[in-house]
Amino acid sequence: MDPRILVVDDDPDTRELLSANLRLEGYQAQPVGSAEAALEQLEGALIDAILTDVHMEGMTGVDLCERVRERYPHIPVLVMTGKADMATVVAALRAGAHDFVSKPVDLPHLHHRLERALHAAALEHEVHQLRRKLHRADASTLVGESAALAQTQSLIERVADADVPVLVTGESGVGKELVARELHRQSERADQPFVAINCAAIPPQLLESELFGHVRGAFTDAQRAREGLFIEAGSGTLFLDEIGEMPLEMQPKLLRALQERTVRPVGSDKTSPFRARVITATNRDLETEIEQQRFREDLFYRINVVNIHVPPLRVRGRDVLLLAQFFLTRIAERSGKPVKGISAAVAEKILVYDWPGNVRELENCMERAVALARYDELTVADLPDKVTHYERGEMVIHAAEPEELITLAELEGRYIRRVLQAVDGNKSRAAEVLGLARRTLYRRLGRLDDESGESGEEREGAA
Repeated sequence: MDPRILVVDDDPDTRELLSANLRLEGYQAQPVGSAEAALEQLEGALIDAILTDVHMEGMTGVDLCERVRERYPHIPVLVMTGKADMATVVAALRAGAHDFVSKPVDLPHLHHRLERALHAAALEHEVHQLRRKLHRADASTLVGESAALAQTQSLIERVADADVPVLVTGESGVGKELVARELHRQSERADQPFVAINCAAIPPQLLESELFGHVRGAFTDAQRAREGLFIEAGSGTLFLDEIGEMPLEMQPKLLRALQERTVRPVGSDKTSPFRARVITATNRDLETEIEQQRFREDLFYRINVVNIHVPPLRVRGRDVLLLAQFFLTRIAERSGKPVKGISAAVAEKILVYDWPGNVRELENCMERAVALARYDELTVADLPDKVTHYERGEMVIHAAEPEELITLAELEGRYIRRVLQAVDGNKSRAAEVLGLARRTLYRRLGRLDDESGESGEEREGAA
């Protein structure tokens, strides 16, 4: 793609002449008449370099350099000024200008300086990428060595730089936001903002304003305009957690924003483009939510281009010990307690426990244990009662006579229905508990319906 140059000058003849010349040289030139207009343009367009006059009415070129350095440090700025005005040149360079050209502008000289600035910006980006890759190799934020986690990590690496929507799924407490942050950290957007919002934590009447922003006077408390999180995220990542909790009336507005890559602030009739990558997460089975008309199918397909499922802690084997030690070390350092590790008895209890609250529950358990610890090693007495007294359940057969026993198929059917009831009909969650693929669970449910003569709706009602 041809380099995109923003030409800023309050003299219309100068800016049009420079823009026309740059277009002849293969650039995409975009002329604006003020520094204020340039900042507005930067919010909605991808710009590779800025060419600006210094002496303009209102905000000066030096002021523009300072704003660009603060908000868009990767964009080089070249200032144009008179040959005798070296004090202004020095001020502009201190304010963040990359280079300067003298007026009247020598066009071949301008092209040379502009190419040099673009080359320097590209080189700086490449160096940053190399540093990030080196950092990525030994600074993973996901702790564990299990095959289940390895699959998740592999998928993160494959899609980190793919600019597509990602839906992160998994039970509550498994670390879905951590996966979203890892996607951001491993992406080309790593040096840009990561902005997170929990859709379930914001009242429905305020959620639209939080996401899209509002203009002054849009509602009673809107005393000044505010940018929404889509714009605040810049070229970074916007993470929408608990997307399954989003009110139904809000979902078509989100769908429109994602389809058109624009947002409309509350109370405004104008739209603004956004550049952020959107990652969503949920612990709900959205396909079941669609069936029950609580989630829009078109929005589901828009956010679920790539699905990353985070495995529950109970299927990650000895990862639980690695995580326990990781949390223990971090908490002990933070609290200043000399606790170094866990005893063998504690390890056994941790491995046996089912961890229904997943990684979040384990971290809470370690925080409590470190607070109660009296020695340099955790003991069983430091653990919560529910962990120390936990025993895996056993099946009890009450029938006394062989003819009273049921077939294996009937036992399976009863157990599948019991699991569905326990998880409130969430088929993805039930398949996970049963250790089945979702399609396999559907086939077995269909077979049970055929055997009982029960419809899917009747079965759902019974569950």
